[in-house]
Amino acid sequence: MTETRTSAYAEAVLSIARAEGALGEMPDELFRFARAIEGHDELRSTLSDPRIPAATRQQIVQDLLGERISNASVAVITMLVGAGRIGDLEKIADEVAERAAAGQGEAIAEVRSAVALTDEQQRRLAEALTAKTARPVSIRNIVDPTVLGGVITTIGDSVLDGSVRTRLTQLRDAF
Repeated sequence: MTETRTSAYAEAVLSIARAEGALGEMPDELFRFARAIEGHDELRSTLSDPRIPAATRQQIVQDLLGERISNASVAVITMLVGAGRIGDLEKIADEVAERAAAGQGEAIAEVRSAVALTDEQQRRLAEALTAKTARPVSIRNIVDPTVLGGVITTIGDSVLDGSVRTRLTQLRDAF
């Protein structure tokens, strides 16, 4: 999908979130759902299969999410499924999160780790990143099995690689 189309969908989603009073939770819910289907090939392929009627694909989303996330987020996701854009959900969700955070003067840090970070770890990391960037930082934790240990943090175009693999490579190269 072109950047313009992604931006148009992101702006539409933000308008819906504002109108529904869901600006606080919707960006995070879309982000989490996008990451969840990223790891489920069968679900992703079912939701994007044009041979399956849109109403059926939308019902799958409603059955799957039910009361787990806000009604506004379910409506947005089912709209994207109906429009054949579920494959673009990750890009749309990322842009929605970035725009929502920027509107509040925050930055988004995407943190990849081998295991889910605890609330306390996320809080401490957010404090450290806030001090480093001089603006409030929200953490989006992504469990990535390719990260053997440590974390890889991305804020905008900056990458802070504190992974075990990188540290071992640095040690090997030093000798």
